[in-house]
Amino acid sequence: MSLNKIFSAVTAFLVTFLTSGAMALADGIYKAKPDQIGFMEPATQVMREIVNFHNGLLIMCFGVSAFVMALLLYIFIKFNAKANPTPSKVTHHTGLEIVWTTIPIIILLTIAVPSFKLLYLEDVIPEADLTVKAVGNQWYWTYEYPDHDDFSFDATMLTDEEAVVAGHPRLLGTDEHIVVPVNKTVRLIVTASDVIHAWTIPAFGVKIDAVPGKLNETWFNVEREGMYYGQCSELCGKDHGYMPIMVEVVSQEKYDAWIEMAREEYATIEKDNLIRVASVPSVQQ
Repeated sequence: MSLNKIFSAVTAFLVTFLTSGAMALADGIYKAKPDQIGFMEPATQVMREIVNFHNGLLIMCFGVSAFVMALLLYIFIKFNAKANPTPSKVTHHTGLEIVWTTIPIIILLTIAVPSFKLLYLEDVIPEADLTVKAVGNQWYWTYEYPDHDDFSFDATMLTDEEAVVAGHPRLLGTDEHIVVPVNKTVRLIVTASDVIHAWTIPAFGVKIDAVPGKLNETWFNVEREGMYYGQCSELCGKDHGYMPIMVEVVSQEKYDAWIEMAREEYATIEKDNLIRVASVPSVQQ
């Protein structure tokens, strides 16, 4: 087998092994596979570009490592004391210095161009079809839909028993979750009420800090319907590992029906909370 075939085979193996993503189960739930070490299966253009960029870097790193290893082996064999008893006294070589300066510059430029394109894709938010606001709390998330009467609700983690009954992965299921339509651009506004959190959905390629007193924003446009999971990715306290995120992506018709239901259900919850707070007697000084 030629060296080129060996290189191609090893590269294909590394890309497949390190980037094998989780596929959807029959019920449309997207989650990591057992023993998975690669990325989640991309569900957005951003995540797909992230995976492609990673694969390109992986191939480049392997190529550079193989070249350096081959060069070292050549030097060991060609210039050892036995094969070359009279070593050269040359201390500088202009051509060689130009080469080992130019090649790293070319490699860095090759990395920089797609890197800047990816950063621009992630940072510049296109015209949004809807807006969702996520507020990090210790230790749950509060969600608001400013485009729809500004209703809000809390999403807390299910117990292990509740997760089994509901069919969600352990430590990733929540009692409530946000719903967004498929193939629509969602503008996500993120903040926090206490400490720094991070709203993260691996399959979307989205990870953004939720900072108290500051509004950060990002976006996603999911290409496939289903249930997607994430977690707080910023160490935020003792229950940091129990702050999951669930996003259900549905058709436009199902989304419209959910909005009508949510307006009534969560508006009732807010009204009950206001009544409860108003009924607490004030403390006389």
